Amino acid sequence: MNLPNYFLADLPPEATLSPSMITEACLTLKRNRERYLAQRSTQSMVALLSSVAKSWLETENPFRKRALEQGPAATNLSRETLANGLDAFFRALTAEKFQALLVQDLGHAQRLDRLTASEADQRARRASLATAPELLTHIAPANLPVSLWMSLVLGVLVRSAQFVKCATGAALLPRLFAHSVYEADAKVGSCLEIAEWPGGNLQLEEALFAETTCVTATGTDETLEALRQRLPRRVRFVPYGNRVSFGFVSHEVLSWMNAASLAGRAAADVVAWNQLGCLSPHVFYVQRGGEIPPARFAELLAEELAQREQLEPRGPVPDATAAAIASRRSIYELRAAHSPDTKLWCSQGSTAWTVVYETENDEASSRFQLSCLHRFIYVKSVKDLAQALQITEPMRGQLSTVGLAAPEHRAEELATELARWGVTRVCPLGQMQNPPLTWRHDGRPALGELVTWTDWEAG
Repeated sequence: MNLPNYFLADLPPEATLSPSMITEACLTLKRNRERYLAQRSTQSMVALLSSVAKSWLETENPFRKRALEQGPAATNLSRETLANGLDAFFRALTAEKFQALLVQDLGHAQRLDRLTASEADQRARRASLATAPELLTHIAPANLPVSLWMSLVLGVLVRSAQFVKCATGAALLPRLFAHSVYEADAKVGSCLEIAEWPGGNLQLEEALFAETTCVTATGTDETLEALRQRLPRRVRFVPYGNRVSFGFVSHEVLSWMNAASLAGRAAADVVAWNQLGCLSPHVFYVQRGGEIPPARFAELLAEELAQREQLEPRGPVPDATAAAIASRRSIYELRAAHSPDTKLWCSQGSTAWTVVYETENDEASSRFQLSCLHRFIYVKSVKDLAQALQITEPMRGQLSTVGLAAPEHRAEELATELARWGVTRVCPLGQMQNPPLTWRHDGRPALGELVTWTDWEAG
């Protein structure tokens, strides 16, 4: 399958981008949007996106096949991990779920098409219209494709022209998705642009920012603040900083009958996207007092990760990453040799997976520790959720998701405690990397972050 040269990222590697090329691309996007996209209905966009998503789930889809053939080399994800990630993402893009998202975030499914009123608005004789940015620019992260795919999907849904700036070498999967949209609807596809260049090219970025209406970006707080300082004041900025996540397993569910299933669900959260996303767990806190002790849960998790490696291998990692994992392992190997409070399980002959178990009696375990990722996971025994949150206190404000395993009669109580502490998403263990389409990213409405509202007060 040969991709036509629809986007800047399709140009040969030796091609050199210039500020004038970026400016012309932006102007073309805005003209195309006015001609082909701005007047389209929301329902037509829902139908298009649902159709594209359905096609990506077909094994013979040429874009999917190319993603699975070339994606592992481009992302360091195994074919199996990438395939599972594609399935999880595109299964969520259904017409019914798009309708739910529109109603949740905008209050009405036609809010982007015309002035509409909810029941409360009708009583107040008020109607509202939500307007999308003319040109939406995405500064894409290099680690995972899903956040960028979702940004593109939301941009198409609200009918914005979109320019995606990828890191060098990270454009393959965004290009394939954009080409699949182009194949399904060339007029909508002409309102998309994909480009890649090394970060820090101020001339290209200034040309891009001069034409854009809204910028979304994912990165470190320092990177986002530096970017904010460079944007014109008129440009809306939607930043998503780095976040961390963890799991909590309550003692009531730690029965001999249930433990293996729980370990399997925990392993699914570790394996998904190789633990590289903000929704991936760094640690599982396991409450003492169940039928099986936390250390046994850690051992079951290690057994499950070993089995998953046979079915869904992690794939290669850069030498520096492998060295960091090996170095971290050596620390815990030494501790485990001298203390019963530390245990280590890991893949033999590779850095494919690692489980470190610690009790709170060890001084190091009283602090939240960031994982090496790439299927390196901590398991810590705790008295209760309050102690887990005390350990995690240094990360308050940076927490995204908690994967929760608890009995039904306690789940709401624990979720409320987490919400009041500052966690923005609580989900069942095993679903941390599979947020619904209606997920409020970092606690903010996805569509609401993009649109501008006009209220008509009829009087």
